[in-house]
Amino acid sequence: MGKGYAEGSAVEERRAALERGDDPDAPLELGRIAVYGSTEAEPEQHFLGWLGDVDPDELFASGEAWGIKTVRRKG
Repeated sequence: MGKGYAEGSAVEERRAALERGDDPDAPLELGRIAVYGSTEAEPEQHFLGWLGDVDPDELFASGEAWGIKTVRRKG
């Protein structure tokens, strides 16, 4: 395969990406971080809220929740 073919192919793909509106410099969408834990009202581990909306350290320190974990989720 000649170098010219590889360059032409890359240029064509780049043009197609631009026409689709793809932004190659855009950061990947990794989702948000969900906070899960247990509470007295609901002992089974469940969704407590999104990181930033709830503070897992504060929930644990206050005794309101335990078994806290964070999971990246699309949302």
